[in-house]
Amino acid sequence: MIDSSQIKAKAIEMGFHLVGIANIDNHQDNAVEHLKSWLAAGYQADMAWMATPTREDIRAYMPEVRSLICVALNYYTPHQHSDDPQIGKISRYGWGRDYHKVVGKKLKALSNWLRSLDESVMVRYSVDTAPIQDKVWAQRAGLGWIAKNGNLITRKYGSWIFLGEVLTNLELTFDAPHTSHCGTCNRCLDACPTSAIIKPHVVDANRCIAYHTIENREPKLPQAVAKNLSGWVAGCDICQDVCPWNQRFAQETDIDDFQPYAANIQPQLTELASISEAEWDRRFRASALRRIKPNMWQRNARANLNKDE
Repeated sequence: MIDSSQIKAKAIEMGFHLVGIANIDNHQDNAVEHLKSWLAAGYQADMAWMATPTREDIRAYMPEVRSLICVALNYYTPHQHSDDPQIGKISRYGWGRDYHKVVGKKLKALSNWLRSLDESVMVRYSVDTAPIQDKVWAQRAGLGWIAKNGNLITRKYGSWIFLGEVLTNLELTFDAPHTSHCGTCNRCLDACPTSAIIKPHVVDANRCIAYHTIENREPKLPQAVAKNLSGWVAGCDICQDVCPWNQRFAQETDIDDFQPYAANIQPQLTELASISEAEWDRRFRASALRRIKPNMWQRNARANLNKDE
């Protein structure tokens, strides 16, 4: 018989930093209703994939699923962003190797191990690539809680983590959902320069620097965003940097792949403002930042340098 403790031990052995198991039934949260109201308000901006119906029902994604094995990897490194106005800022998650590749490789290994235990075992794994509410399931699995800025905070690593899931037909022992520990703190709301966190747990992508620098494909950024970039060219870590949980509990990762590529820590805005296709291909190979195309890097950098005005 395959039990939960055996699976958790194997996941930790494979290098995952946190692992929990979520019940797929009898949830006491209002995650589906929250998602529906968020979509109805148009807070997803142009991210149409957020409205995929499968996101509301895990069984629509895998009918045989009976348990979700949720995992997390700490990616924090102690390097700091520069305040030099000529230097661009890249979100920590994109400093090193593409997390899809790193987490995905480990999830594949865990899935293959589960299959090897019994031919009747069915699995399906995902790392930010499927219509699954990753943070919701991670909270249900006891890994952490969804904070007021929409990120998942863990007691051990703060919110500097990547999430992944293995869906399986195994009936496993579930962990209790994590309780919230943001309390009365509103530092993330107060610090957001574009007021994208319009109220606790509600982020409007239309106002979010991270959304506009990564997902927005328009030739020019909205003025309200462009004038508040403060150097950000790929994502934004402001709401995480000010979080007391991150300030107290962030610890350096032991995964070498998450150490920053040198060019990502202090990129020159003038270089990014004229980056060529060839240089982009060389510089962001095997990087999650490859999602940001050359013309977008140019746009983001020029907005910081006020060259669009």
